[in-house]
Order: sequence, then structure tokens, then C-alpha cells
Amino acid sequence: MGETDIKTKLMQAALSHVPFDGWSEATFKAAIADAGVDATLAKATCPRGAVDLALAYHAAGDAAMVAALNAADLSAMKYRDRIAAGVRFRLEAADKELVRRGTSLFSLPQYAGDGAGAIWGTADRIWTVLGDTSDDFNWYSKRTILSGVYGATVLFWLGDESEENAETWAFLDRRIEDVMQFEKLKASVRGNKALS
Repeated sequence: MGETDIKTKLMQAALSHVPFDGWSEATFKAAIADAGVDATLAKATCPRGAVDLALAYHAAGDAAMVAALNAADLSAMKYRDRIAAGVRFRLEAADKELVRRGTSLFSLPQYAGDGAGAIWGTADRIWTVLGDTSDDFNWYSKRTILSGVYGATVLFWLGDESEENAETWAFLDRRIEDVMQFEKLKASVRGNKALS
């Protein structure tokens, strides 16, 4: 069994413990026992314990999102709707309580960089699957803006009790509309010789 398989096995074993113990040392120990993985091997595979499992859970959600995007027919959609679909597929691939516990973990100062990196990675995967070929400042700005939209939408979604998360999807549409208005403003400034 390869390192990725071991991490996946541990992550899956951890999921039933996370709602009670968070992404914690207690969860990591329980996952080792439930998965039947040697403790030394588990610690070698996940040196930071449950933090590595939380990141593996996030990566699995990203993979599910990519699969959903690749399976969907997006050809008739406007680009903004394709981006919204990516964010929606990503949230639909996640469990609220597991994400809530992950948000708590990655809000700790020592793990904030990991959390920001995970969000950036999600934004990058959405743009990559949608065929973004930019290789200049736009490459960074697109991912930075989408990271902000995705992060805000996740926080809204965690508190959303509406039927089928309808309020979250409306929130997402508003955030994307805000970005589109900003992009139009940027384009008009670039086109105005006096302002540019």
C-alpha cells in the first residue's frame, strides 16, 4: 500500500470522529486504530497528524469537484456561471460539519497558511479545469479573487439553513456579480487614457 493509499485510508477512518473531536490528536489516534494502520507508519505518512488528514479531506473534495466539472456540460454557460458551478460542485462535495471543524483548525495561527493554501488550490483547480491559459499577472489575480469569493461563500454556507442551500447559491451569485462589476470598472479605467 502506497503513502497516498495509507493517507486516504486514515482520512476515511477519521471522518466519523471529526464531528465529535475535530481534526485533533484524538481523531488521529482513533483513525489509526479504526484503519488498522501501524502507528509508526501512520505518523511517517502524516507527520502532522490530523492536520494532514484535514488537508487530505480538502484535496478529496477538490478531486470530486474536478470530476463533476469534467462530467458536466458547461458549453452553453457564461463564464461566470461556469465559475459558480465550480464553487457549487466543491461545496456539494463536502460535509458541513467536517468543513466547520476544518475551518476552526485552519483559523489557528500555526495552520492559517495551510488553510489559505488549500483555498488557493481550490481556486486554481477551478480555473485550470475551465481552461484558463493566462500566464501573467492575470493568473494570480484570477486565483486571488476566486479564493476570496470561495472563502466568503464557504463561511456563508456553514451558517445556511435554507432548503438545498438556496441562500448560499444566491450569495455566491452576488459575489460573482460584484467581481464582474469590478472587472468592468478595471477595463474602463484601462481604456481611459486620462485615468490609465
